[in-house]
Amino acid sequence: MHVTRREFIQITGATAAGLAVSGLGFDLSPVKSHAQMIKTKYAKESATICCYCAVGCGAIVHTSIKGDGRVINIEGDPDHVINRGSLCSKGASLAQLTENELRLTEPMYRAPFSTEWKTVSWDWALTQIAKRVKATRDATFENKNANGQVVNRTGGIASVGSAAMDNEECWIYQALMRAIGLTYIEHQARI
Repeated sequence: MHVTRREFIQITGATAAGLAVSGLGFDLSPVKSHAQMIKTKYAKESATICCYCAVGCGAIVHTSIKGDGRVINIEGDPDHVINRGSLCSKGASLAQLTENELRLTEPMYRAPFSTEWKTVSWDWALTQIAKRVKATRDATFENKNANGQVVNRTGGIASVGSAAMDNEECWIYQALMRAIGLTYIEHQARI
């Protein structure tokens, strides 16, 4: 048998490729397959909005109806007009908001000049916030400006809204901020 150098290289290459492919586990014989139980089969499905930015992408949250009601899965909502089922890297990690053992679940307070945080009750924290807002508003409230015009405002407090709020929540929040006299009202998506 006479084999040229070119034919030898072609035969060797084809043999090496065949061995490589067969080593990957390709098997053309019939195989029995079994479907797996989908983890969201017995889950409650709820639509929500991603809380990370002001885009407002829709997400579907699956929570367990058997047991403790924990989040099983979060995925993009394919019927949502903004994201059509896709989520960015932050939106794809939404489940970590609730299923994270490092997440704070109670308010913490660090006193002035202290180096340690301590856990406090919700009642104490909300009372302290209300007291401080009232004290700051009373100390910086301005009835009239330098021209004698009635302005009824405070420049000592500023507000940064949240992209996690829907339109109705934003309206209520805006009304509250205006009612206590704030003029510096901003939204986190613009910063």
